[in-house]
Amino acid sequence: MTGNTVPPAFTPRKLPESLASQVFQLLRSAIHTGALDPDTLYSIAQVAEQLEVSRSPVREALLRMAETGIVQIVRNRGFVVMRPHPREIAEIFAVRLALEVAAVERVSRTANPVLGAHLRLAISESHVAATRGDEEEFFRHDFLMHDGILAAAGNERARRIVAELRETIRILGPYTAGQTRSLADIEREHEPIVAAIEAGQTLPAQEAMRAHLTHTSLLLIQQACAVHGAGETVLSENGVAAARAIWADVLG
Repeated sequence: MTGNTVPPAFTPRKLPESLASQVFQLLRSAIHTGALDPDTLYSIAQVAEQLEVSRSPVREALLRMAETGIVQIVRNRGFVVMRPHPREIAEIFAVRLALEVAAVERVSRTANPVLGAHLRLAISESHVAATRGDEEEFFRHDFLMHDGILAAAGNERARRIVAELRETIRILGPYTAGQTRSLADIEREHEPIVAAIEAGQTLPAQEAMRAHLTHTSLLLIQQACAVHGAGETVLSENGVAAARAIWADVLG
């Protein structure tokens, strides 16, 4: 960790309505793009100056981020963007498994062609993005597919929790695409989920969602193990074994 590093320049913009919400979005975007590096100490005063706002909305936005583990506030010094630990990723996906498998079970109790059409639109758009190699756009539609299932299940709290958990995971960096699987591979994992929802096949829908989330979790844990030194590389035997051990321990 370095001390009081001057953050890279943000593009100042007018902040209507809630300043804290706008600052939150700007900081989140900076984390996603890598403009704010993990494990580096940033000054709240300098961020406020670059965004052309007072320190209060910056502090409020950071407090919101700290609640979900995105940043750690260092008293009287600033804040640090946190890297998710391998076990933290496993815990996040254990929660997602509980919420999203339950959601897909509910929406697939009867054939649901209307929801299926909505989800297929997201898959279609993600396919276009995958063809272009546009990861940001691909994962925007990946989010819309998962969020569409949660919305249809009717549990808004679960929906918000999953959205927040996805935000925490995104800080890890460049997803799993390009390192351990392609965008097309991810897209193929979505297909059986949607097909089962359309046909009203509850068990296959649950199994497909569980397989998709478990696979994603293991790959991200491997990636985090490599970052934290628990595995030599993402796909090394040590990394794979460490990821499976962490996942098994969290799931019990």
